[in-house]
Amino acid sequence: MKVLDIFPAWGRILSGKRPLLSIEITKECPLRCPGCYAYDLNHIGNGVGLEQLSDFRGAELVERVLSTVRRFRPIHLSIVGGEPLVRFRELNELLPTLGRMGIEVQVVTSAVRPIPPAWNKLENVHLVVSIDGLQPEHDRRRTPATYDRILKNIAGHRIIVHCTITRQMLSPKNSLAEFSQFWSERSEVGKIWFSLYTPQQGDQSEERLTSTDRAEAIVELARIRAIFPKIHLPDGVLRGFASPPTSPADCIFSQVTTCLSADLESRITPCQFGGNPVCAECGCVASAGLASFGTHKLAGIIRLSDIFAASRAIGQTISRQEADAANATARM
Repeated sequence: MKVLDIFPAWGRILSGKRPLLSIEITKECPLRCPGCYAYDLNHIGNGVGLEQLSDFRGAELVERVLSTVRRFRPIHLSIVGGEPLVRFRELNELLPTLGRMGIEVQVVTSAVRPIPPAWNKLENVHLVVSIDGLQPEHDRRRTPATYDRILKNIAGHRIIVHCTITRQMLSPKNSLAEFSQFWSERSEVGKIWFSLYTPQQGDQSEERLTSTDRAEAIVELARIRAIFPKIHLPDGVLRGFASPPTSPADCIFSQVTTCLSADLESRITPCQFGGNPVCAECGCVASAGLASFGTHKLAGIIRLSDIFAASRAIGQTISRQEADAANATARM
């Protein structure tokens, strides 16, 4: 098996490029969900949060996003916020254009507003709707994006449900099973994803999972995925939840993703969570998924994560040498 057969973006990594791009397309959001990392006061770093940045709208936003995409040349773009549907007019123009550019786009939304019907016809667009547990807990946390409003606004669409498990969602005992049953029965739902809540350093909130909570959640997820086929959590993801990367340097997702905030210039580091996340308690489904990919052994001998680390180091060295050569030529 060729490496490129396993991971089509490998060539981009080898050259020091990051094939995944995430953009906070707006700083506006009508929700104020407990535990939302985007509105942490240190989200960007150095005491800067999302709300302190400038953002764009209209034709300027469209052109700046397209310029950013041309600059980074990702194979996959995640559009987050804020709430992306606040900029649905701009997305009406952006999404088809990105499709013509051959870019897969994931739009992560609360579904607080109606989703334009035209988006359902775009094969490159994947709608991910964030839902926080059963209706009483969700509506408490996410009003005005209540269950009733979500059900109305996703009608006629095909979506992925994403739930970040907090401590409150583990009680009563069968909450995750009830949640999965409810959304599995919806014809609009193609997949269900789960993440575990990832805290920031010093987080003492009621959302934070204890080590016992995490272990119980992983066991429960393993149980219910066998009952509800729409739950998309391979064994490797569950192993990733159980043994997350110890630092951003060990996180493949962090290493291959560029995250930009609403001014389209500020980098969110070390990953999409920004600030100072507790990597040892990471519950990001993307990080866990790529971590499981990294443990795959090529020809049963060499871990792909080891090849990734070496190839990325080589690629970055080559990129620096090419940049130095270009600068030297420019000075001649």
